Amino acid sequence: MIDVVFYFQAHQPYRLRKWKPDDRIQRLDLFDEPLNRLVAERVAERCYLPMNRLLLDAIERTDGQFRCAFSLSGTVIQQLRDWAPDALDSFVDLADSGNVEFLCETSQHSLAALADLDEFVAQVETQRALVTDLFGAPGTFRNTELILDNRICAKVEQLGFGCMIGEGADRLLGWRSPQVPYRPKGCKSLKLLLRSYSLSDDIAFRFSNPKWPSYPLFADTYAGWLHDVPPPAQFIGLFMDYETFGEHQGAHTGILDFMRCLPEQVLQRNGFRFRTPAQVAAEREAAAELDMPTPVSWADAERNVTAWLGNPMQKAAHAAIYALRADVVALAEDRPDLLAAWRKLTTSDHVYYVATKHHSDAEVHEYFSPYDSPHAAFVTVMTAVDHLRAQVEKAKKKRSQ
Repeated sequence: MIDVVFYFQAHQPYRLRKWKPDDRIQRLDLFDEPLNRLVAERVAERCYLPMNRLLLDAIERTDGQFRCAFSLSGTVIQQLRDWAPDALDSFVDLADSGNVEFLCETSQHSLAALADLDEFVAQVETQRALVTDLFGAPGTFRNTELILDNRICAKVEQLGFGCMIGEGADRLLGWRSPQVPYRPKGCKSLKLLLRSYSLSDDIAFRFSNPKWPSYPLFADTYAGWLHDVPPPAQFIGLFMDYETFGEHQGAHTGILDFMRCLPEQVLQRNGFRFRTPAQVAAEREAAAELDMPTPVSWADAERNVTAWLGNPMQKAAHAAIYALRADVVALAEDRPDLLAAWRKLTTSDHVYYVATKHHSDAEVHEYFSPYDSPHAAFVTVMTAVDHLRAQVEKAKKKRSQ
């Protein structure tokens, strides 16, 4: 029996106003609320609402045989609460079906696991409480952009999670299969499920590309590719951004129709079933130990952390953001607004926009960025950090008086 594991990531950042160094910022008015609301409402209409209806229908149509998993960042949950509550309700409906698992992650979709493990734990616990309240207690963990290494996995196990998902990068696996569970080196019980990146990207990136040799892709063809996955496959991890459906690739591409037809096509072959990550972890033993001495992610060709920390501007912005943590945490009782603003700045998108990549990676970064250039993104984020730092210094001075 081979388990087909669909996992969808839903996330929206709080984009900054396009500040310049000489702009006068009022209080903590750092974020572009009109733009953030516009994007949240648009994505809810194009993706979240129609796809959630589609998945609920797939569960009913297959008599509960279709299953999948989600992770919703804390930032997108808050945006949906504020601006698209019907969409958030539709995710709750999926959870109530009993066929959809909701994972935990950092509340701010941050790089805290790379920068400050205390902050990482704080954000994970905040997100765990939020996910539990909305969807039920999570047993599987997904770090931001699937970033993991031995140290991060050890902390995730320490926090009580039984399963974690990651990227099946060639440099990590070598000759080994991404389609069996692994045990991260140094962990005793945590199971790691990896993404089959080629099959995932066939949907997430190549589906609507008319230059792709397999275009147009139909559900029966894709199901045939899944059916032909060779041994020793035990599961197939199809992990992708949820906004793939209807937003990054519009309904006119046929991608919603593709997903509508796919479940029955997969189930036509005996020996295939849909499972959630937690189910696979509970039903399968780890095939081997996996050593991850350096971070692996699902981003860009390198599958490392250079999408966020690959140039001096990104490293400077990242360092400047986390240099403020001790002060904003110390001031949190009197000024929780400072901590809240700072945590929004830890969202990984802010340094992602500062990337200076080339070729196809550059096209992906440019697609997501609201800025004209990486330099413009750097100026904006550093201006926001400088303003927040000034507000922190004012608060510290007031407290000491």
